[in-house]
Amino acid sequence: MTPNPPGPPSNDSRSVTAAPGDVSESPEQQTAPAKHLAHTWDEARKVAFDIATPIPPGRVSLSQALGRVLASDITALHEMPHYASSAMDGWAVNGSGPWIVAEAGHRLAPHQASPIVTGGLIPPGAKAVLRSESAVLGTDDDGLPLLMTGGTARPGEPRNGQHIRNAGEEAAAGEVLVKGGVTLNPAHLAVAALAGHDDLLVQGKPVVKLLLTGSEVVAQGLPVPGQVRDTFGPQLAAVVEMLGAINGGQERIGDSYAEWLGGLADLPPEVPDPSALPADVVITTGGTGRSDTDHLRRAVAELGGRLVIDGIAMRPGHPAVLAELPDGRFVLGLPGNPLAAMMALSTVGEPLLAALGHGIMPPVQEVPCGTTIEPEPGRTRLMPFRLLYGMASPAKHTGPGMMRGLASAHGVMVVPPHGVQLGEPVPAFALPWGPPVPAPEQQGTKPKGRPAAKAATRAAGKDAKPAGPVDWSALLG
Repeated sequence: MTPNPPGPPSNDSRSVTAAPGDVSESPEQQTAPAKHLAHTWDEARKVAFDIATPIPPGRVSLSQALGRVLASDITALHEMPHYASSAMDGWAVNGSGPWIVAEAGHRLAPHQASPIVTGGLIPPGAKAVLRSESAVLGTDDDGLPLLMTGGTARPGEPRNGQHIRNAGEEAAAGEVLVKGGVTLNPAHLAVAALAGHDDLLVQGKPVVKLLLTGSEVVAQGLPVPGQVRDTFGPQLAAVVEMLGAINGGQERIGDSYAEWLGGLADLPPEVPDPSALPADVVITTGGTGRSDTDHLRRAVAELGGRLVIDGIAMRPGHPAVLAELPDGRFVLGLPGNPLAAMMALSTVGEPLLAALGHGIMPPVQEVPCGTTIEPEPGRTRLMPFRLLYGMASPAKHTGPGMMRGLASAHGVMVVPPHGVQLGEPVPAFALPWGPPVPAPEQQGTKPKGRPAAKAATRAAGKDAKPAGPVDWSALLG
């Protein structure tokens, strides 16, 4: 991955000689700054992916290792088990019976026995374990305790070594138990603990801090006019984790510049938290517009950062911002409208987090479009869709500030500026919480029946044939 991605497109600044009759530019026109050109949707994804260097491996405690990718083999730090133990409750015995009962934990002489529990250390001199249900405790002629076989004992029980778990039976010291590269599950962690490990070396994973803004945002209850409910607090941390990052906590601030600057400055807290992880990425909500109350760009500049992406030619989510600070942190500025924010997160945040976490560029899969979508020159449109008869139809209720359509969507269509025709393949990507976008049917496979189309064909006559794909989008509620 390249550390320095291409910057946003710029106007051609090469000088040309004016032809006879051309009108020369005024001094004001000559010194006017070049108009900013937003990245295209494809460019923004590539820039976000290419700018990131994978986070190096690090050690984490076993309690934090679940679901992480193991960076190096887990080996046994000692024999497993590391001592010989009893596999049964009963008696450790030396030689054949009957046995004189000795005190537990002492070396056993021939024809001696001592009580032992499952997992207990085999005492020196013991040759086998006699199960409790196979033993009978009596007395000798002098009235001293004497252990004999009985009950459910089988002939010859106990055999030499019976019901003893020998040291090293599961693994020898230094033996590889789990190969690097696997995603750690609970059983892997148990093996690591048995092998003597307190922590494991795992692949790096980005830590994301959330900076939620807006003095008009309320976290509970019914908002009054002028207020809005918090749509980011309940779900954004979970989405970030679905994208492969670690939730590094969230902070809520108002709309003042001082609060923005303090939130991005990453000042040490008054009371240090030893468990807190330094953020690799800060995701902010709101403040990406260009009004006097939008402070993200100004705060990034004051902290010495640079803008990597400053606007994307897409809708919704156009004012998304990606910046890099001198300390190596990335700042992803999401628009304040919830659907616009989710589309910006999918476009920029998902590739960025994938690259930081040793992943691949999130895939895009073509699906047949279930309706005709008119052109919108110069702008890609991201449309949550629902699948109807194998075709992607735009969901309802998908304004920038709405979430109802996304909640019922099967994925998101990436509609190019020139639009798309009914039945034409259109790029699409999956939602972090949803299944993969289905691959289109291969040629030669029998499509699923469409009852309405079949009925219409029969009504038109035996020889009638469907004219082509059918627009089912009106069926969406």
